[in-house]
Amino acid sequence: MWLFVYALTFSFAYIQLDTATGALVLFATVQVTMLLTRVLKGHLLSRAELIGLILAVAGFVFLLAPQVSSPSLIAFVLMCASGVSWAFYTLAGKKSLDPTSDTIYNFFRTTPLIIIFAVINIDSTYLSFDGVFYAILSGVLASALGYLLWYQALTSLRHNVAAVVQLLVPVLAAIAGFIFLGERVSAVFVISSLIILSGILLVIKNPDLKFAAVANTGK
Repeated sequence: MWLFVYALTFSFAYIQLDTATGALVLFATVQVTMLLTRVLKGHLLSRAELIGLILAVAGFVFLLAPQVSSPSLIAFVLMCASGVSWAFYTLAGKKSLDPTSDTIYNFFRTTPLIIIFAVINIDSTYLSFDGVFYAILSGVLASALGYLLWYQALTSLRHNVAAVVQLLVPVLAAIAGFIFLGERVSAVFVISSLIILSGILLVIKNPDLKFAAVANTGK
């Protein structure tokens, strides 16, 4: 269910968000959700964690403020929902002994939900060659191969290093969006990125918060 909600809200959010903004919102929401989950379980925030959390939220506000009345607000909320769903999907799979097999199985188990969703929206649902082709590339290469490579990389990376490496995700997304989609990187995005990523860096570099450091790994 969490995987289905993650993918559904992610897909609809990206209709209106550009590549870099979507990646930033998703990445930050996952990390913040994992942190708040620990707080609800009784973990006391250190000063660095508290400052990092405040910075991350402030960055969100700064990113959203110029466009609070535009349709992108809905996309922003959807992407936040996607990040929360991925965080809970991570928590659900934390005890997995075989992440690769479990991931494949979970993808198969979303099929009934996808069929139900397609039937409900049958009037606006259609297939095209390009759509099916890119969906296969997205699933087989971007998702499946990406998961396998990431799990392999984690065997050679310390948790804090893996977490810091993930800070490059929104940056790489911005570069890809600029090269392949002709998207423009605005000053608001750059400033909000620096604020949000600085806050997250404070949190994941804290030696007492090792669990949040692997929030986006799926383990």
